[in-house]
Amino acid sequence: MTILSVLGQSPIRAGCTPADALRETLALAEFCDARGYHRYWLAEHHSTGGLAGSAPEIMIGQVAARTKNLRVGSGGVMLSHYSSLKVAESFRMLEALYPGRIDLGIGRAPGSDGLTANAPAHGPGALGIEHFPAQIRDVQAWISDEMPKDHPFRQVTAMPSGETNPEMWLLGSSDQSAAYAAYFGMAFSFAHFINPQGGPLVMEAYRQNFEPSLQLATPQGAIGIFVICADTEEEALELRWSRDLWMLRLQTGQTGPVPTVEEAKNYPYTDRESMIVEHNRPRTIVGDPDQVRAQILALGEAYKVDEFVVITISDSFDARLRSYELLAGAFALAPVAVA
Repeated sequence: MTILSVLGQSPIRAGCTPADALRETLALAEFCDARGYHRYWLAEHHSTGGLAGSAPEIMIGQVAARTKNLRVGSGGVMLSHYSSLKVAESFRMLEALYPGRIDLGIGRAPGSDGLTANAPAHGPGALGIEHFPAQIRDVQAWISDEMPKDHPFRQVTAMPSGETNPEMWLLGSSDQSAAYAAYFGMAFSFAHFINPQGGPLVMEAYRQNFEPSLQLATPQGAIGIFVICADTEEEALELRWSRDLWMLRLQTGQTGPVPTVEEAKNYPYTDRESMIVEHNRPRTIVGDPDQVRAQILALGEAYKVDEFVVITISDSFDARLRSYELLAGAFALAPVAVA
């Protein structure tokens, strides 16, 4: 059975404000909750003019309060910026409020440019990336209240304690992230939309090296994919222009809002920029419902996974909603009651 989930990055569309983007993130969650999607993850990005989601732990509570069926979590918290105890307590708090519905997805990417990456953990207590494995170990132990007896903070409890724990995931786009997920016995979501090269091999290495943990007995994988689904292939390809230019700008250090299709089509691309656009296009699944379904199922076969975390960004919020609606229909997701 195919499982569809959502990654909300809170994109800021041209002519809109960051507050508008957050409101659209909440509206999309309610929309997907009613259409049978499984999870709704909130991303973490900093100091960018194109993405408003800087604090997933706050948005998770807002989404969970407005939905009934979705699991809600982070996709992901950039753990290297923060105290493991603080992250564990934030998600234990969310779990206490919405038991059985919270996911803690963690990542090691900065979620920002190099300068900004130094700001969240600024100060003499900041840890280098080499401490990331120890941070995973600590947040995992505090989440499950299983701190080793020889740990210097063994007497510290992540509050509020409770009968259920958040489900933990490691998110990444490299073999290093997969190795950490396997070693610590965590579920692993590979960001195919960021790095499609070699992804199936990375997922297979995760499965082969997985070590069972108290939280997870067998490997559990998913992949993050970028999808533009429309009623016709022609319409989907038209919508893709917006992402083409936005991704080009991101790769050249321009972190502005999502451009309109008209702006993207009229942009004076240089030969080099056109090559970058063509290189980026295979990272996006584009087409009508049947075409998109076939492409997703093919990826599932390659990665040997049945869960897909879908990101759709468009210059039109209505087109974005329609994409998720058509995708739910293509996979015959069962609508669910939200009243």
